[in-house]
Amino acid sequence: MDFGIVQFTSDRGLTPQVLAPLIEEAGFASYFVPEHGHIPTRRDAAHPRTGDSSLPDDRYMRTLDPWTTLAAAAAVTERIRLATAVALPVQSDPITLAKTLATLDHLSGGRLTLGVGFGWNLDELADHNVPPKLRRTMLREYLEAMRALWTDEEAEYHGDFVDFGPSWAWPKPQAHIPTLVGAAGNEKNFRWIARSADGWITTPGEENIEGSVGLLHRIWSDAGRDGAPQVVVLDVKPVAEKLEKWREIGVTQVLYGLPDDSVERARGYLATLAGKLGLAPAVV
Repeated sequence: MDFGIVQFTSDRGLTPQVLAPLIEEAGFASYFVPEHGHIPTRRDAAHPRTGDSSLPDDRYMRTLDPWTTLAAAAAVTERIRLATAVALPVQSDPITLAKTLATLDHLSGGRLTLGVGFGWNLDELADHNVPPKLRRTMLREYLEAMRALWTDEEAEYHGDFVDFGPSWAWPKPQAHIPTLVGAAGNEKNFRWIARSADGWITTPGEENIEGSVGLLHRIWSDAGRDGAPQVVVLDVKPVAEKLEKWREIGVTQVLYGLPDDSVERARGYLATLAGKLGLAPAVV
């Protein structure tokens, strides 16, 4: 089981070229960032944490572009995986996004992990002409189309939301780009993951991790998938007994947030957290 860091990026926090090396040097395995292109000022959609249209944090309207952020991190690190928690592919053009992700994977030496979401902010999706009731189907087509561009010498895809004929597209990712879905731990979402993704990212405050992981494994096996799904858990405070239980049931990675208002606070937090988790600092 690995440990990573998720930064709620904003134009007020540490830049990735400053923070990512600190994360790598402290011994963590990954660096995750979110995506919100814009937040409509008037919203009907309820935020999962507040239960209404209010936002729990003003950084939702200040997040940095994830791909530019991860590219900056790639340039100053060598080992950590670069990931999203979560990105919203249906808000982009799939052919252009496939090129961006393949390029990022190429420039980082194959270190990209794609964490995606269905999108809770239906008002945000509407501005991108995403039909709310079909956003899962749209995401599935986007992922299938991008994988075709990433793997086939002459790629083509024909769906309801993505349609293109035989095409060339390089670079290809150095290996399969893992796709993880950030969503509530329920049967509907796990069936979607078993069909179209490689694993699950929990939502903040997710309860009954053990039961959810067991359900995901059963659905994964019933779908005929080989191996086991990746399971990434968002945690707040490391507790040894809890982490050991998660390791036993098949959790593959645990993520922690961090203060990012100064280098001193970030470095101190990372050192303390790494010590509690038993991580060895990277050799530089």
